[in-house]
Amino acid sequence: MQSSASSGMGVAAECKETFLELQRKKAHRYVIFKIDEKGKEVVVEKTGAVTESFDDFMGSLPETDCRYAIYDFDFVTEENCQKSKIFFIAWSPSVSRIRAKMLYATSKQQFRRELDGVHYEIQATDPSELDIEVLRDRAH
Repeated sequence: MQSSASSGMGVAAECKETFLELQRKKAHRYVIFKIDEKGKEVVVEKTGAVTESFDDFMGSLPETDCRYAIYDFDFVTEENCQKSKIFFIAWSPSVSRIRAKMLYATSKQQFRRELDGVHYEIQATDPSELDIEVLRDRAH
């Protein structure tokens, strides 16, 4: 898969496959992606089992490095309907390296376009910006 020349960042085929497993088969609660700087592509770093909680997800994000993530947020509406919304999360802690922040920022749109079916996007620089309530507010 060839990527745009602007950032020169590729996207590993497994990223799209894993996203589709989450989206269509509900095979994962979340997927964490990282940029492999040597290989110049985005790869799957970790998947979370459907039984994992939001806290498990938060615990999987590095405190001092950037990541992209997809989180499948299940909730019940006021009408008592079970719903699910897929969030794309750009995790960029304020303490991470400038180079990492720039790399993730410049590659984000291109990577995000590969994942068709994301409902919402959240940009977070610390855990307070990525609270379960934030997702709940956005999803309703």
